[in-house]
Amino acid sequence: MMKNSALLMITFAMLAFCPLGRAQDSIDSAIEVARAQMQADKATILTATMNFSDKDGAAFWPIYRQYEHERSVLDDGRVAVIKEYTQNYPNLSDSEAKAMAERMFEYDSRLAALKRKYFKKFNKALPALTVTKFFQLDRRIDLLVDMQLEASLPPLTQAKYAGQKDSVAEPAQQ
Repeated sequence: MMKNSALLMITFAMLAFCPLGRAQDSIDSAIEVARAQMQADKATILTATMNFSDKDGAAFWPIYRQYEHERSVLDDGRVAVIKEYTQNYPNLSDSEAKAMAERMFEYDSRLAALKRKYFKKFNKALPALTVTKFFQLDRRIDLLVDMQLEASLPPLTQAKYAGQKDSVAEPAQQ
């Protein structure tokens, strides 16, 4: 338990210095650097935390690489929404905000489906406790990444409604 806590604290510290939190010339390059670093850090954390036997490691890593590849492709959609948000903030229209929210809901659904798919694949090759431990750790890493990412984005609460100058007003009721 203490080992897992220490690893999560190290992970959080690494994320605190993630390039997304710093001013960058290009959000694209910052995101790519952060994603590459996180993938490397995640593999290191998994290796240290999971304590695979040789047999389990041999079964885990090929499936994990497939999972991470599919996850990366899926994450491209999330990154596109984040880029769009940062480019259009603070003057998002209602239709832009709604479209972005819908795309994020779709991302969340597709991510859950991907995890279910790979939960089944991992369970065919590994003990259920090992698979559950992996997905628990994966979820914790996701939460840390999400916290860091959210902290680096401008808050939507400061967005202005169309036609609004400096004050924050409620949108018209329909």
